[in-house]
Amino acid sequence: MIYEHRTYRLRNGTVPEYLRLVESEGIAIQRRHLGELIGYFTSEIGPLNEILHIWAFADLADRAQRRAALAADPAWQAFLPKIQVLIECGENKILKPAAFSPLG
Repeated sequence: MIYEHRTYRLRNGTVPEYLRLVESEGIAIQRRHLGELIGYFTSEIGPLNEILHIWAFADLADRAQRRAALAADPAWQAFLPKIQVLIECGENKILKPAAFSPLG
């Protein structure tokens, strides 16, 4: 099992709009393709205006297949521009749990 940890820094003041769009449209499309959502978070301390989400995948091949299916979905292609204008930058990490991790 691997975990994809995505962080987006949003334009100042756009977190509520981003969350509204994802909740009303985007998350259903993502779940349909990406599978197991571990969590979706906003930052409160430290860097502000950040959105973090974590998805679980069997391995890198599973992630690549699921991400390709999401990217090819016309509903996602129509949705993506709505949030892209709110995002300043993003960072992506692939996390591999330690043997003793509860999420291993």
